[in-house]
Amino acid sequence: MAKPKSFLKSISIDCAKRAHNCQHNSKHRILKGDKRLGLRVERSTEYYCKKCAVEFLEKNLEEIKTLIAEFQKS
Repeated sequence: MAKPKSFLKSISIDCAKRAHNCQHNSKHRILKGDKRLGLRVERSTEYYCKKCAVEFLEKNLEEIKTLIAEFQKS
Protein backbone atom coordinates (compact mmCIF):
# COMPACT_ATOMS: atom_id res chain seq x y z
CA MET A 1 0.00 0.00 0.00
CA ALA A 2 1.33 3.46 -0.92
CA LYS A 3 2.21 5.98 1.77
CA PRO A 4 -0.12 8.98 2.03
CA LYS A 5 1.31 12.15 0.51
CA SER A 6 2.08 15.16 2.65
CA PHE A 7 1.18 18.66 1.50
CA LEU A 8 3.45 20.04 4.21
CA LYS A 9 6.81 18.83 2.88
CA SER A 10 7.62 22.26 1.49
CA ILE A 11 7.08 24.03 4.85
CA SER A 12 9.61 24.25 7.68
CA ILE A 13 10.38 26.33 10.76
CA ASP A 14 13.94 27.36 11.55
CA CYS A 15 15.98 30.18 13.10
CA ALA A 16 17.27 33.03 10.98
CA LYS A 17 21.04 33.04 10.60
CA ARG A 18 21.02 36.74 9.73
CA ALA A 19 18.59 39.66 9.87
CA HIS A 20 16.32 40.24 6.86
CA ASN A 21 12.81 41.34 5.94
CA CYS A 22 9.74 39.13 5.80
CA GLN A 23 8.92 38.28 2.18
CA HIS A 24 5.23 39.01 2.67
CA ASN A 25 5.55 42.36 4.44
CA SER A 26 8.85 44.21 4.11
CA LYS A 27 7.98 46.30 7.19
CA HIS A 28 8.32 43.11 9.30
CA ARG A 29 11.95 42.50 10.22
CA ILE A 30 13.24 39.01 11.05
CA LEU A 31 16.23 39.34 13.37
CA LYS A 32 19.12 36.91 13.70
CA GLY A 33 17.96 34.01 15.89
CA ASP A 34 14.21 34.65 15.38
CA LYS A 35 12.02 31.73 14.36
CA ARG A 36 10.70 32.00 10.83
CA LEU A 37 8.57 29.98 8.44
CA GLY A 38 10.30 28.70 5.32
CA LEU A 39 8.27 27.80 2.25
CA ARG A 40 9.99 25.99 -0.63
CA VAL A 41 8.99 27.46 -3.98
CA GLU A 42 10.62 25.51 -6.79
CA ARG A 43 14.38 25.77 -6.11
CA SER A 44 14.35 28.60 -3.59
CA THR A 45 12.89 29.19 -0.13
CA GLU A 46 10.80 32.18 0.91
CA TYR A 47 10.94 33.18 4.58
CA TYR A 48 8.16 34.75 6.63
CA CYS A 49 8.06 36.32 10.10
CA LYS A 50 6.07 34.77 12.97
CA LYS A 51 3.12 37.15 12.56
CA CYS A 52 2.66 36.47 8.84
CA ALA A 53 3.37 32.75 9.28
CA VAL A 54 0.63 32.34 11.91
CA GLU A 55 -1.86 34.18 9.68
CA PHE A 56 -0.99 31.94 6.70
CA LEU A 57 -1.18 28.74 8.73
CA GLU A 58 -4.53 29.67 10.33
CA LYS A 59 -6.01 30.60 6.94
CA ASN A 60 -4.80 27.36 5.37
CA LEU A 61 -6.05 25.34 8.33
CA GLU A 62 -9.55 26.73 7.73
CA GLU A 63 -9.30 25.86 4.02
CA ILE A 64 -8.20 22.30 4.86
CA LYS A 65 -11.09 21.91 7.32
CA THR A 66 -13.48 23.06 4.59
CA LEU A 67 -12.06 20.51 2.14
CA ILE A 68 -12.34 17.71 4.73
CA ALA A 69 -15.97 18.67 5.40
CA GLU A 70 -16.70 18.56 1.64
CA PHE A 71 -15.25 15.06 1.34
CA GLN A 72 -17.17 13.84 4.36
CA LYS A 73 -20.52 15.01 2.95
CA SER A 74 -22.71 12.47 1.21
